Amino acid sequence: MSRCFITHSYSGITRGVARKVRAACGGDFIDVKPQKRYNALTVYVLGGYRARKGELDPIEPKKIDVSGYDLIVMGTPVWGRKPTPVINAAIAALKGCEGKKAIIYATCGGRAGETIGIMRKGLEAKGVKVVGDMVFFKKDVHDGKKINELIVMVNAAAIS
Repeated sequence: MSRCFITHSYSGITRGVARKVRAACGGDFIDVKPQKRYNALTVYVLGGYRARKGELDPIEPKKIDVSGYDLIVMGTPVWGRKPTPVINAAIAALKGCEGKKAIIYATCGGRAGETIGIMRKGLEAKGVKVVGDMVFFKKDVHDGKKINELIVMVNAAAIS
């Protein structure tokens, strides 16, 4: 089964989770970035506000073709208890995704809020079947057991 890991990561934490899982499972990696970068001030003030409103940021890459993959693994930080405007845009930018399976995850320092539900709804609207989800709290990102749970989930999706 071919896998594609799609992440947005402001601080590197979400990307770090994806890289650990990808190293164990294999697959390609797409690091989605905003065209206009956030800084330490704007990430919380503007980014958090835009996340709470469900907005989309202009991103690179502009289109994400996943037609060559069987499984999409998508991760986002939590901003304002919601997915980032960058990952919202990444979901909108997906092409060739109908009928694909996905596993989604979020990294957060506190509460994940509506993040997983919003990602699920966005992917399902594009014809993607979400077969698993996970939230990593601050203490979990360095927990080998929690990372292994995601690895098991990704590998199990390949079998089903």
